[in-house]
Amino acid sequence: MKATHFGAGNIGRGFIGLLLHQANYEIDFIDVNGKMIDEMNIEQSYRVILANEERETFTVSGIKGINSVEAKEEAIESIATTDLVTTAVGPNILKFVAPLIAEGLKRRKETKGQPVNIIACENMVGGSSELQKYVLEHLNEEEKQWVKQNVGFPNAAVDRIVPNQKNERLLDVLVEPFYEWVIDQTGIKGSKPEIQGALFVDNLNAYIERKLFTVNTGHAATAYLGNLHGFKTIAESIEDEKIKNIVLGALEETGKVLISKHKFDGAEHYQYIEKIIKRFSNPFIIDDVQRVGRAPIRKLGSKDRLVAPALDFLSLFNEVPHHLVEVMAAALAFESKDDPESLELQKNIASNGVTKAFSEITGLDEHHILVESVVQAYQKLK
Repeated sequence: MKATHFGAGNIGRGFIGLLLHQANYEIDFIDVNGKMIDEMNIEQSYRVILANEERETFTVSGIKGINSVEAKEEAIESIATTDLVTTAVGPNILKFVAPLIAEGLKRRKETKGQPVNIIACENMVGGSSELQKYVLEHLNEEEKQWVKQNVGFPNAAVDRIVPNQKNERLLDVLVEPFYEWVIDQTGIKGSKPEIQGALFVDNLNAYIERKLFTVNTGHAATAYLGNLHGFKTIAESIEDEKIKNIVLGALEETGKVLISKHKFDGAEHYQYIEKIIKRFSNPFIIDDVQRVGRAPIRKLGSKDRLVAPALDFLSLFNEVPHHLVEVMAAALAFESKDDPESLELQKNIASNGVTKAFSEITGLDEHHILVESVVQAYQKLK
């Protein structure tokens, strides 16, 4: 079997590439980074190292690099003849890889190729659907109809921490031991891809929300509370008992929401929370709290990781989620000279007061119980 993967960066090699290799795919990596592609074709393998005490190492072989600028024809042929297409290029780059994918699909149609699935493995909701939209823009009506019948764009949720790093060997990559790759099997065309390390589900939205309300909520909570108390890294912050208890309390609140909404098994979900906390405490992953905490205005939005589960909690249980409230207060106090959004937030609070600032960010009335509760918690910090 062959997979064509866009993006030869750390996520592409250390997460998607490794799982595809373990599922017995040979992999064509397509990228614009000539140095990376040349190294792939010289070495023909690379190592993935787990960030744990054992430093467990896996070798990924059966790879080929294709420079999409210098070898466009080879890239098109790869797409036309592959068994699976994946991406890990970043949400903003999907529109730039779409024309090449469209050309590959045109040739696939001309040569009467088998149905194929294209999975965008990006840190975004609906990545494959977004990519499909961009691809269709480069096709005529006949080609669009063929693609809609023969090409699946199943959405996916991906989760693995790959820290910033510089390794002696260019292709080697350090990753955390934990990973999760969840794929919406209702969007698949033809045979389901054989990827043993992926989880195929019918209700992807439940898993997307589970990640958002657990991993993302917990990560942000640890960062904002850690920054408030003078810690530098996520691992240092979560080792503090007071911070750990608030984060656990917040994840118990989001857990109640998730179990109620999506009927997750309670015991299994709390095991999932424990795994997430262990990930945060991994001393081999150096994760700066100011990096994780950046963009507090976006993260305090009404549909994001803090306010959204808090509103669900209020609605479902008619009770204020006090731990989430503490976290939101810490987020309002977050400031980093390297993050323009946090500076904008502090300017807004200084000019208009915290009540008005938080109300504007969330779209909630100034007298909403959540706004009042968060403001009270914020004032206790000052």
